[in-house]
Amino acid sequence: MAVTGDRYPTTSEVASAASALTESHPGLCGLRTVGRSREGRPLLLLSVGHGRRNVLVVAGAHANEAGVGGATVLRLADRVAHDRRLREAADAAWHFLLCVDPDGAHRNETELVLSPTVGDHFRHLFRPHSSEQPEWLVLDDPLREVLPETRCLVGLIDELRPVLQCSLHGIDVGGVHLLLTDDLPGLSGRLGKSAAELDIPLELGSADAFYWADSGPGVYLMPPPGEPEGWDAVPSDAEHSTWAYARRYGGVTAIIEAPMWGCERSADISPAPDADRALRAAGAALRRDTSRVARELEAARPFLPGDGGPLLRAVEETIAVGPRLAEDWDPAVRSSDAAPLPPMTTARLTSVQVYAQRLPLRAAAMLRRLRPTPELDGLVADWSAAFEAAFDVRWIPVADQSEQQARTAIAAFESLRT
Repeated sequence: MAVTGDRYPTTSEVASAASALTESHPGLCGLRTVGRSREGRPLLLLSVGHGRRNVLVVAGAHANEAGVGGATVLRLADRVAHDRRLREAADAAWHFLLCVDPDGAHRNETELVLSPTVGDHFRHLFRPHSSEQPEWLVLDDPLREVLPETRCLVGLIDELRPVLQCSLHGIDVGGVHLLLTDDLPGLSGRLGKSAAELDIPLELGSADAFYWADSGPGVYLMPPPGEPEGWDAVPSDAEHSTWAYARRYGGVTAIIEAPMWGCERSADISPAPDADRALRAAGAALRRDTSRVARELEAARPFLPGDGGPLLRAVEETIAVGPRLAEDWDPAVRSSDAAPLPPMTTARLTSVQVYAQRLPLRAAAMLRRLRPTPELDGLVADWSAAFEAAFDVRWIPVADQSEQQARTAIAAFESLRT
């Protein structure tokens, strides 16, 4: 089932296309239900090939990124089905978890938009509370009190013992980049070559990987246990994730990121001019704007249905994280004993500035879905336009986003063999 136009496929369309691929390649492809979501939706695994070396590709770990993951799964599965070099010649089987959080993805599928604007994206956004994201494990016991989606994913890793796990992610504004649990030498060159061919900028200063070593432009390596890996304010512990879980079987995990909108400054490694002033301004803006959303939330509370559900939990967490995040990099409030920041390039500063505008906008957009008001309509529209203008963004066609991810997954697999 082909998706027409420049848009992301829905989870239903991905499932239908996977079923069609299985029917057209009997004996080579299989589709099975491997679990159920919290709301009872099926977790579907598409398998292609019968080799002994398993590759696991996971889409939809972040609900607002399920679209690109689904598009990539369809593209990559079709390619593997038609290329024996990726199967028999490599003694490999590829397994595609079509969407690990279908409940969250469903909340993002309120409207299908061709070549969306930033405003289109945020008006329908849902980004779950961190405790409701399936790739994070309970710290003291990976299988205790976990989400059913997490239990399913851990079970697949135990069953398949993949040599490679590819987790498909996306960002709203920025560039192509890759996070690895273990180094795959030479992968950076192939990542950059593909990005250049598709005219997608690299992300050379990702704030998600400020304290990660790099293995070349756009490729970041997960720090060893005990070393700083990210901002104190952002719930993140890669060592206690399904990414690191695959290591117990000798597997490497590649977290493959592709942007919806490219920003050329994300690839600029020149020193940022007047970085101190810019960081202070970003911190002040983040505190101001999250406070604005917090006031809107308090005004809305008497009118919210029931407990507000997943949307309210996500709004509350995002509002709480904002001011604490500013403390991680704003010189005006940053602790003197905090780990030193890396040299502030234009790319790194841009990533911080994106965060400073993204978080309040996410919170406002999700609150608007809970309690639509003219004030929140205007706020989301104004902040979306400002976000788009501040970074001079350009839309990356869905076909190019998914092609970049598919090429990166294949390059990562081939790097294992060399």
